[in-house]
Parts: sequence; structure tokens; C-alpha cells
Amino acid sequence: MRAVIQRVSSARVTAGDHSTAIGKGLLVLVGVERGDDREDVQYIARKVRELRVFDEADRGFSQSVVEISGEVMVVSQFTLAADCRKGRRPSFDDAAPPDAAEPLYEEVVSEIERAGVRVVTGRFRAMMQVSLVNDGPVTLLLDSKKQF
Repeated sequence: MRAVIQRVSSARVTAGDHSTAIGKGLLVLVGVERGDDREDVQYIARKVRELRVFDEADRGFSQSVVEISGEVMVVSQFTLAADCRKGRRPSFDDAAPPDAAEPLYEEVVSEIERAGVRVVTGRFRAMMQVSLVNDGPVTLLLDSKKQF
């Protein structure tokens, strides 16, 4: 499982007539790969909840989204599983099929919510427009299978 985490001042996702937004917090793009399981869900959700990426006074990255009472937007993005090493067209062979990916994606959302964080989402398998104000900018890449 891969996730791109962006610290945001605000973010909005629109899918058709459905639109939702957050204020200060994290925008999390989640890509589920073949073979992902509950352990991958736990890793990604824990990191989203606990990563200290918010500033407190002059202490640098010292607070998590939970500690600042921030919000989280989680958006499914299967393209994070793309392999672009060969040719000019990305391969999505490593992406989990939708029937396997959706329950794991929903479990990530639930695990973040369990910490008392307000979580909003896009629509799984929908074309979406995502807008954000990246604060910093701060953008982090997580991969439950490999550490960067």
C-alpha cells in the first residue's frame, strides 16, 4: 500500500455532484496494491495519525494531526501502484482489483477515524477533482512494503 501525504491549509474533493472539504490537516492519497492486507492498513493509518508534521511555535515538526485537532481527507488513487519503468505507458498490474481494494481503503479511513479525527473522503472508483493549498509545502511518500 502506498500513500502520499500532504500537509494542507485546506483541501476539497469533488466527484460529480458530491463535494467535501477540510481545513487544516492532511490530504492522503491511498493506492492499494495486490497482496495488501490488514497489516498494510494498520501501518498507513498509524503513520497518518502519528506523523509529526505540524509546527508548534519554533519547535519544527513536533505535532501530529491528532494533536492539532486537524482534519484528514482520504482519496483513493490506484495510480500510485503504477510501474513506469518500461515504455511510455504506465502498467497497473500491481494495483489491487477494485473488489479487493475498496474494503482496505475503507478500513484505512475507519482506522484514522478511531483516533477521533474528522475524516472525509472522495468516491471510490470515481473521476474526482482535488484541490488543495499545500502548507509548507510538505509532501511525504509512504510505502507499507519499503522504507524510503
